[in-house]
Amino acid sequence: MLSSTAHHADVVIVGAGIAGLSAAHQLISAGITVSVLEAAPEVGGRMATEEIDGFLLDRIGQLLNTSYPELRRTKGLADVVLRPFSPGVLVHSGGRLQRTGEVVGRSGEPGSARWGSPHALRRAGGAFTVARALASAPRPLDQARLGASLARLAATPVERLLARPERPTTNSLCTRGVPARTVHGFLRPLLSSLLCDPALTTSSRCADLALRGYARGRMCVPEGGAAALPRQLAAALPPGTVRTGIRVTDASISRVTTEEYGELGCRALVLATGARAAAELLPGLRVPDFHPVTVLHHTAPEAPLADPALVLDADRSGPVSHTAVMSEVDPSRAPGDRVLISSTVLGTPPPQLDRAVRAHLSTLYGTPTADWELLAVHHDPEAVPAMRPPHDPRRPVRLLSGLYVCGDHRDTSTVQGALFSGRRAADAILRDFGVQAGYEGEAALSAVA
Repeated sequence: MLSSTAHHADVVIVGAGIAGLSAAHQLISAGITVSVLEAAPEVGGRMATEEIDGFLLDRIGQLLNTSYPELRRTKGLADVVLRPFSPGVLVHSGGRLQRTGEVVGRSGEPGSARWGSPHALRRAGGAFTVARALASAPRPLDQARLGASLARLAATPVERLLARPERPTTNSLCTRGVPARTVHGFLRPLLSSLLCDPALTTSSRCADLALRGYARGRMCVPEGGAAALPRQLAAALPPGTVRTGIRVTDASISRVTTEEYGELGCRALVLATGARAAAELLPGLRVPDFHPVTVLHHTAPEAPLADPALVLDADRSGPVSHTAVMSEVDPSRAPGDRVLISSTVLGTPPPQLDRAVRAHLSTLYGTPTADWELLAVHHDPEAVPAMRPPHDPRRPVRLLSGLYVCGDHRDTSTVQGALFSGRRAADAILRDFGVQAGYEGEAALSAVA
């Protein structure tokens, strides 16, 4: 049962995803009382992790990057453990696997995180060997051009990227100063995976931000599953701040109505749910289009690749956008010596999904998959808000004094975007309350990437 103090708070936040939890941390640090209400039995929203037979299986599995500023700045994430993929990516192209896109001299890695050690690519029961993986390595000149392009992007200020002409990403790839074979063999599959957008209809500015983050850091996942981030955020809040299993049926600036406990008073309201749920509570709020994502988790008798690498398919020979032996990237996600392979399908999944994915994985990893066991399939038709041009990565979070909305649908459709939108909402509230906000001006702009 709710305590008497929970019947009124300075700010009520509806939704305990990472955006709402980020806002709660900023407000509480400024001395504001906060109550976070979550309809689900657990915090996290779409950043959910399911446990099956000791395996930790992400429902969406969005890729993070160590260059995300909010992973360092958000209170409550100081102890997060990030597990990086191997530098660069392994791209399947022309029937072969090759490592490409490794950036030398990366910056932006959070000092508070602990990093898993990259492993050398080695034979593991039919897995690719070093010789085979590098047999068709990109030409040295192509690699040099790609490295120079990524280095320039890494050094470009965010405000300059946001001032560039905006168009669909697929129409801008030819302007990046690299050969067409690099575009199709690296940039296109990489951006499709980072943006969860197989057709690359995303704003070219957002694609530039994604590539800039890639060039400045390392792709990674949280140790223990995606749910580790919201759980750590919630655990770092004062006891009783977050209430799960409470469904909000009506909301206004001064109160919210819940199914379980009636009305709760407040001075300000933050809608930190997904875009559709926010629009149900606030009719008229725009609901974007979404990119569907399907994640399949398999276990195998032995690892098809003894490397914590992200594997991309440039040939588009099957439904899988990207895949990884996740037990190599983050051993905590699989029990004992078991193997976990996690694969992502973007867009509408094909019929006989598991059969199509197994056939594709057999091609990508170069090993039979008939004896692999399917652990789970997670499909979310509204996994990632689309960012088609024109896209404003700073959509207003303050609708009017006392009413605010945050989430990745107000920012960039990334973990960074969700966290930062929560910070922006908290700053807007503090300004309206007459409390000096702590994250404005140029620093706010720099946190886009």
